[in-house]
Amino acid sequence: MAGIHGNEPAGIHAVRRVLPALQDRHDQFRGQFVALAGNIEALRHGRRFVDRDLNRAWTSERIIELRAGAATNGTVEDREQTELLREIEKVLEAADGPVYALDLHTTSGPGGVFSAFTDSLPHRDFASAFPVPMIFGLEELVDGTLLNLLSEHGIVAVTVETGQHDEPAAVDRAEAALWIAVVAAGLLPEHAVPEVGEARKRLERDVEGSPRALEMRQKRDVHDGDGFVMEPGYSNFDPVKAGDVVAHDAQGEVVVEEDGRLLMPLYQEQGEDGFFLVREFSPFWMRASVAMRRAGLSRIVTWLPGVRRAADNPDEVVVDKRIARFFARQLFHLLGFRQLEDAGDTLVMRRRPFDEGRYLKRPPRPGPIEPDGSPGS
Repeated sequence: MAGIHGNEPAGIHAVRRVLPALQDRHDQFRGQFVALAGNIEALRHGRRFVDRDLNRAWTSERIIELRAGAATNGTVEDREQTELLREIEKVLEAADGPVYALDLHTTSGPGGVFSAFTDSLPHRDFASAFPVPMIFGLEELVDGTLLNLLSEHGIVAVTVETGQHDEPAAVDRAEAALWIAVVAAGLLPEHAVPEVGEARKRLERDVEGSPRALEMRQKRDVHDGDGFVMEPGYSNFDPVKAGDVVAHDAQGEVVVEEDGRLLMPLYQEQGEDGFFLVREFSPFWMRASVAMRRAGLSRIVTWLPGVRRAADNPDEVVVDKRIARFFARQLFHLLGFRQLEDAGDTLVMRRRPFDEGRYLKRPPRPGPIEPDGSPGS
């Protein structure tokens, strides 16, 4: 997937580079390679979107509306989303094994080379193939992305941001990501893809000195009329301190809540996210969480004080932070849970699907895109 935002054409250009070479090796394929252009009308105009953000509406409610005919007299993005959903469903219907998805993006600020994914084991394993900083927890702060929808239905998916929108190197990095994805997904054996070695070196070189693993800590939402303006000069992964003024809005100064690094500072007209704050953590905890999940510890979390199973969903737990204040969110992240709600004294956490160790040996088979979120197998 490339160009789901119309001002991010780098992935489109990269796919056009790679396709002829893949066609020459079609007799060695183990599966199919499908390339989809996202928001075609917005791409024509060079804008993030025409009427609404196409990558914030992949929710159950919106899919129900589209299937009921909302696109007939709807917005440009209603029609684009309906067409994309139809093409994705064709892929899933034809699939007789695992399906991998690479969603290519760029950022408005410089230095934005990283991956993001939902942190279940097969998705993390796929993301680990790309030698760039790995961002954990984006799906807890941003709703309605295509990445989230695909991941919930058993597609092994990762987003790779390849640099600034109009940076020529962003196309080169997107091409590198495509070659890596072809090998990591098993579409072609590595010996049939001589480009993959240089692709890895290219990405490693361009992110040299960047941390490998970071977690989301804060997001600044942007609303119509709130006057948000980012301070000039920030790049992705710039370090900041708690209380630093990084933007202004109609109310005055906008500060970061804690020490960390800025991610995706907003330097474009359209967008709902002013900036994100991320914090580095040791890759040791990535290895520790794999061991914990393989041991099945997520199934006994209700043994912990202050933790109970939700009444209506066996994969959800309610955490009393007054009792479990020293381990709540971080521990549940290690065990493969994502935060659904923070209601003051309580957290609601849900175990991510497809997080058992067996899915590292055999990735899940995707299920159909159903509004109730029914996963694959």
